[in-house]
Amino acid sequence: MKILVTGGAGFIASNFVRYMLSRYPDVSIVNLDSLTYAGNLENLADLDERRHVFIKGDISSVEDVESVFKKHSFENVVNFAAESHVDRSLHFGAQVFIRTNIAGTQVLLDMSRQYGVKRFVQISTDEVYGSLGNTGKFTEMSTIQPNNPYAATKASADFMVRAAHKSHGLNAVITRCSNNFGPYQFPEKLIPLMIANALENRDLPVYGDGMHVRDWIFVIDHCSAIDLVMRNAEAGSIYNIGSDHDVPNLEIVKLVLKILDKPETLIKHVLDRPGHDRRYAMDSSKIRKDLGWRPAFSFEQAMKKTVDWYLGNRAWLEHIRSGAYMKYYETLYRDRLAKSSS
Repeated sequence: MKILVTGGAGFIASNFVRYMLSRYPDVSIVNLDSLTYAGNLENLADLDERRHVFIKGDISSVEDVESVFKKHSFENVVNFAAESHVDRSLHFGAQVFIRTNIAGTQVLLDMSRQYGVKRFVQISTDEVYGSLGNTGKFTEMSTIQPNNPYAATKASADFMVRAAHKSHGLNAVITRCSNNFGPYQFPEKLIPLMIANALENRDLPVYGDGMHVRDWIFVIDHCSAIDLVMRNAEAGSIYNIGSDHDVPNLEIVKLVLKILDKPETLIKHVLDRPGHDRRYAMDSSKIRKDLGWRPAFSFEQAMKKTVDWYLGNRAWLEHIRSGAYMKYYETLYRDRLAKSSS
């Protein structure tokens, strides 16, 4: 089986590439990634080049994508490629999100139809559903009501995938997952940012009161779910993926400090970001019932494995942290902390 994985140098996709190559000797992967700030070839450095081919290219470029489809025949396309951070969509503008997340997805859909791809998997997010109240969970039938530019572009991409299936008969499926964590995650995200700062005894910035609730899932469990959906889901279906571990961000931060034996005095509450959804929680009963998926790792096991990975890969972390983008991020958090104190 040959699979095109887009955005494969990023966090979740690089873990998926590793997951598939380690479990299926008959799988080969072509990895198309434009290597934006969050794409890192170090995530893939030790892979067998006979089964993993990396190609630098932009999914929003018809020329880039078509050149890949002309050289390779794919059974499946798994689209991870996306501009993916809410803060960036707020502070840098939505244009690049529109280009990659919407226009890029459409280019991939068109090429998949033209070149006879057997299955197209769109990797989406729980953020397309918006924010929950104090009770309840998102189901696959929940209303799509995104509250920030990033989520709006991901929702738009989902609708284009649905349209390709309904209008053109493309065998396409959509997965919507909760917050991932694990190895190779770029340290703009909550858990690796907290680990990195705690290791250096630096302030741990927490938005608002820290009581924003998310459903957290270990990235390897997410990868196993995608694999099942890719192989076994009915065409046109949508699957929520979550681990039923809904906790406030502040609790996550305190757990990181506990594992690292660091004081909670490092926690600094900063001004909340605009459009910050208060609570997400995923009902993943459909994928459990239809496909028999279950998380393999408890939350505590996964957190320990994640912290251990960053401890064992300090050079990787320090290299990422030295980049210009993370310097900008540090300035952003300092500004929010100053505004919170004023």
